[in-house]
Amino acid sequence: MNGMRTAALMAALIVLFALIGQAIGGDQGMILAFGVAVALNFGSYWFSASIVLRMYRAKEVSRAEAPELVDMVDRLRQRAGLPMPKVYVIPGDQPNAFATGRNPAHSAVAVTNGIVRLLSREELEGVIAHELAHIQNRDILTGSIAATIGAAITLLARFALFFGGGDRDRGSALSALLMMILAPIAAMLIQMAISRSREFAADRDGAAICGNPRALASALQRLQSGSERIEMDASPATAHMFIVNPFSGAMRGIRSLFSTHPPTEQRVERLMNMQV
Repeated sequence: MNGMRTAALMAALIVLFALIGQAIGGDQGMILAFGVAVALNFGSYWFSASIVLRMYRAKEVSRAEAPELVDMVDRLRQRAGLPMPKVYVIPGDQPNAFATGRNPAHSAVAVTNGIVRLLSREELEGVIAHELAHIQNRDILTGSIAATIGAAITLLARFALFFGGGDRDRGSALSALLMMILAPIAAMLIQMAISRSREFAADRDGAAICGNPRALASALQRLQSGSERIEMDASPATAHMFIVNPFSGAMRGIRSLFSTHPPTEQRVERLMNMQV
């Protein structure tokens, strides 16, 4: 169900992108928008991993430098049937982690110094398994494409607002104006929904990889508390990559629609009800 929901949401993003292009320049605008989307996705596919690792000053570690961590990743990736990812450590006290890479053969798992210090061995295994599940499900690519298309929709809409979309009658001009204003909001909501859906799936599959859903549930609770107590110099554009949102304060009610992560309470409840 998560996979079907993600596919439907991605299709909605692409349709929204095409409609914005059509509003700007008719059929030619729609074709141009599709071409821009393909180009942006290609760049995101090849370069997003190296960019985000440099952004957070992540340092690749070897087995000699971090034997317990690398052995843990190696053991769990074998359970998941994955190639060995590169292992990175991010300087910083906030407990957090993310996975990146364009496919399982070119992937990386990054953890902060804070998470290594805070969690027990079993809890850290749950977190690593969660990140390996993202790699297994190719969520990094899905998230990168969604973020790229969402950003492109916003840019196209702003361009249209400034430069207009050609000659129109009053009714069609009003419709185009509403689309240019509302499309970026809709794109953001769809992008956030995709991110939340993939987090639920990674929790489920990560719990199966490590065989201990309660340890992952406990880790999520401690990480949520840690993210609220300890600030992190993070970019909102990459918040969806982390296992918990690096910005303090949980999103509840209507605000949860704009959150990159499901409420931690829901994630914990689902994990506690799992049977492995």
